[in-house]
Amino acid sequence: MTSRTVKLFAGAATPEDLFHGQCQGRPSKLDAFKPYLDDRWNQGCTNAWTVWKEIVPLGYQGSYQRVRAYFREKRLSPSPVTARPPSPRAVAGWILRRPETLTETEHPRLKAVLVHCPELDALTDHVRSFGQMLTERQGERLPQWLDAVRRDDLPGLHTLAAGIDRDRDAVIAGLTLPWSSGVVEGHVNRIKMLKRQMFGRAGFHLLRKRVLLYS
Repeated sequence: MTSRTVKLFAGAATPEDLFHGQCQGRPSKLDAFKPYLDDRWNQGCTNAWTVWKEIVPLGYQGSYQRVRAYFREKRLSPSPVTARPPSPRAVAGWILRRPETLTETEHPRLKAVLVHCPELDALTDHVRSFGQMLTERQGERLPQWLDAVRRDDLPGLHTLAAGIDRDRDAVIAGLTLPWSSGVVEGHVNRIKMLKRQMFGRAGFHLLRKRVLLYS
């Protein structure tokens, strides 16, 4: 044991003071369930054993000690202790997926995010509504969807709506008719891939090769 480690143990006022450095920030089996624990704590349930029994059927595979330590940290910390917010990529994935495909832990985490961000809540409604039009071929709903988007203060989505509106008839047809250009696009992508494998990406060097080839 090094002198630095001895000083660390000697200077620790509580066991929690020993958890620092590389131990911090590591993912835990409890992370996905912390929003649920936060909700139960805010509802007045501060018994770790009770909450541990509630999250086990939801898929939690960690120990009861982790739950007890999290509640103890909440109880002793002078500042509020809550779950870390999910990454933007994770939230985007939850919004873009079908609601029924979300797990029992992802549902409450997304709900907690949307409660604290009304704009994101409105965006989620529009994205899922468009997804329903796309998968169920309900192109006749597009004008109502565009009007609903314009009523909300979502500049990024307004740009998308304006682009769709410029080619409204074609988009409605794409959302309604069973035919698709997916096969053609697949062949085009395959040809582009073969060209890149043979000649590399487009650039001055490739252009010079083509000029010499056809001159």
